Amino acid sequence: MEPEKLQICVIEAANSGGLVHFAYQLCTALAREGADVTLIVGTEYELEALPHNFKVEKLLHLWKGYEKRSEQDYSNRFRRMMKKLFWTARRVVRGVRFVLAWSKLAAYLLRTRPHLVQFSRFDHLVEALFIAFLRSRGFVLSQVCHEFEAREGQGLLGRWLVGVYHRAYHSFSAIFLLAHESQERFLRLFPTVDARHIFVVPHGNSEWLLNIQSPPGTVSLRQRYDLREDEKVVLFFGLLAPSKGLEDLLEAFALALDTCDARLVVAGYPTKNFDLPRLKAHIAELGIDENVHLDLRYIPLEEVGALMDLATVVVYPYHSSTQSGSLQVAYTFGKPVVATEVGGLPEAVEDGQSGFIVPPHDPREMAQKISLLVNDPQLAQQMGQYAHHLSNTRFAWGTIAKQVLDVYKTL
Repeated sequence: MEPEKLQICVIEAANSGGLVHFAYQLCTALAREGADVTLIVGTEYELEALPHNFKVEKLLHLWKGYEKRSEQDYSNRFRRMMKKLFWTARRVVRGVRFVLAWSKLAAYLLRTRPHLVQFSRFDHLVEALFIAFLRSRGFVLSQVCHEFEAREGQGLLGRWLVGVYHRAYHSFSAIFLLAHESQERFLRLFPTVDARHIFVVPHGNSEWLLNIQSPPGTVSLRQRYDLREDEKVVLFFGLLAPSKGLEDLLEAFALALDTCDARLVVAGYPTKNFDLPRLKAHIAELGIDENVHLDLRYIPLEEVGALMDLATVVVYPYHSSTQSGSLQVAYTFGKPVVATEVGGLPEAVEDGQSGFIVPPHDPREMAQKISLLVNDPQLAQQMGQYAHHLSNTRFAWGTIAKQVLDVYKTL
């Protein structure tokens, strides 16, 4: 008799963005390895049109992940107060919606009783409470832990939530982290969590993006960004957040312009904590307005390949990090990277092979590596080819899925 398939239910509350992209690829790989996989997502699931070899249940009636940000001036005290009231009211409304969504999810899990339930990053207190409830009802739970501490300065509330989540981590039979450095830091922050339940797997590649084509008649990004046909591009791609170190990148790029000819493209969605007026003022102060293009959108999936094609080098000037899905996008498209020595980035970047590792908060060293790659096309190409090789080998999803399933079979 054929053995029963392992039934895995993967919960991803995000409708779009890197977390749901990660979940899609992991579910695809787990299903290829023989697991019976169901992905629980929001009703605005971004990847609905893509091929799936696993079941999808759009149970979580939440909200779109990336709304157009207002660039209003909030220097006026009244405007700041109104903005704060708006965000507080919206947070309350979303909290109610989140509780309703998780109540529906709990009912679904109690009805279907999968062998294992896998969660992603915590964003709300409600998740920790429901996870404890599910554990009390006999579910085997796991987590792919993308983040385990507040990265953008959440103050007392953030520290209190870390304490709540600390207790929630005890509900998981397995916690997967995406770098050994993250494992060490996690165990320092949460010393009462059993280290035997902690596992490290790599962040997988973004090969699925290779199959997404731009619609016919799409205006090229070179035209949109007003780039010359032969103009070199230094690229920042990903969410704009205070921890991403964009000020350092701007200063590094201004220094690099003394020794190379290039344009800097910053492409990504500004998070609510990001000070966009300050970024623009910094560009003006450095006198590099003509050499910098800001594309402040959530970049559509069909444009990601074209964006990477423009790049000579992709830069990750982060001040803190666990791992980077954006870095894996660069590897997938064969682009060399310059990344800071924070979090798990040095584990993903082979210094001098797939790119360069530089100290954080060091624009001068970053500028030297940017200039080196811009001025030496052969070196940039060689490093890009090696990055693509790593994407297809070390960061292949098939290997990652087997590692995850080996753990799950022991639970």
